Amino acid sequence: MDARYKKVRKILIQVLFLNLAVSFAKIIYGSLTNTLSMQSDGYHSLFDGVSNIVGLIGIQAASKPPDAEHPYGHRKFETMASVFIAVLLMFAGFNIVNSALHRFGTGIMPEVTTFSFLVMVGTMTINYMVTTYEHNNGVKLQSEVLIADSMHTRSDIYVSLSVILGLIAIKAGLPVLDPIIAIIISGIIIYTGIRIIMKSSSVLCDTSQLNAEEIHSVVCAVDGVIDCHNIRTRGTAGHIYIDLHVEVHPTMPTLRSHDIADTVEYELKQHFEGVQDVIIHIEPTSLEPAS
Repeated sequence: MDARYKKVRKILIQVLFLNLAVSFAKIIYGSLTNTLSMQSDGYHSLFDGVSNIVGLIGIQAASKPPDAEHPYGHRKFETMASVFIAVLLMFAGFNIVNSALHRFGTGIMPEVTTFSFLVMVGTMTINYMVTTYEHNNGVKLQSEVLIADSMHTRSDIYVSLSVILGLIAIKAGLPVLDPIIAIIISGIIIYTGIRIIMKSSSVLCDTSQLNAEEIHSVVCAVDGVIDCHNIRTRGTAGHIYIDLHVEVHPTMPTLRSHDIADTVEYELKQHFEGVQDVIIHIEPTSLEPAS
């Protein structure tokens, strides 16, 4: 496992323990006071912990070097892990909706105390620190798992804020707002899951990662290149593959055209961050005048 994956794994383990502590605090106290919105928020945080474990498994698989069956490496296992995180997130959201709908008409009165507010404010503060730390490192390490997981944790902040508003409403004599806020929370959770899936599916479906016109300009600036076409890119941020066709003079010696290909590859890697490999097909340009 290289240094990048070790750093990602270390961050996920740190965040895992923080998420578990936050979730147990909200679930236990929410159960003691019959506050559905607080319990829902706690289970949301618990799924944050589950997503950390999924991320750790994905990172372990993605860190393996290329082999005969996976010549391009195992990087997409990290992307698949982020999709699974999103599925878990949406599953939690639908469960919260079910619990909220069941609460209507039961007549259960949640108990709101000063400690209820302290639990929510304290856990929200922890979540803010966690999501900032995780997202910044996700961008720095170009890790899809860390970025997806930070989005997951960030939704906890909005959820916790909604719960605090709900506690105020309950204290004011409006307990019906407890399940209503729980449903709003589930909407936030499901929306976050959809965002993660859309982002990850673009990688799994080999969506173009770089601007073809910009690549064309970089390549055609190389001495000896007449034109280039069939430009394709794929991969993930920090792990991009490029393949293209480069046209050279038809009488150019093979050794010279090989040197040009090396220069093109070098220039592309210098100009675009995260390019791992460039496949170049050299072909002779047509000398026939355009009709």
